[in-house]
Amino acid sequence: MKIFRIIAAILGGLILGSVVNIMFITIGSALVPAPPGVDVNDAESIAAGIHLFAIRHFIFPFLAHAAGTFVGALVAFAIARHYREGLAWLLGGLNLLGGIAAATMIPAPIGFLLLDLVLAYLPMAYLAIWVGRRWRPAAAV
Repeated sequence: MKIFRIIAAILGGLILGSVVNIMFITIGSALVPAPPGVDVNDAESIAAGIHLFAIRHFIFPFLAHAAGTFVGALVAFAIARHYREGLAWLLGGLNLLGGIAAATMIPAPIGFLLLDLVLAYLPMAYLAIWVGRRWRPAAAV
């Protein structure tokens, strides 16, 4: 039935997009540790130590948001048979709402927030639609 495939597309996109997001954050934390004395799991600690963060500390969070949104939107597009583009946009919009919520809770420089909110969500949904339209799975042999 159509509704089950739509639900699967949304849930699949949310789950796989979240997995990709978490993978980038985990890898980024290992490659670029937080400044000494800053606990990235505590918003107050981040707020107190935000002046210690360099540009390198914001690269992986941006990549996590962009890649997670792209994968989620692409998965939704790939699973759905109906409303493919709309579901990809929906995933981009849901991720954008999550990004806006995070921006209000986790302190960050305004430049990063603007870059993240403007480039990491809806443009990635558009890119997923563009790739999804061109992607052709290999023919079964």
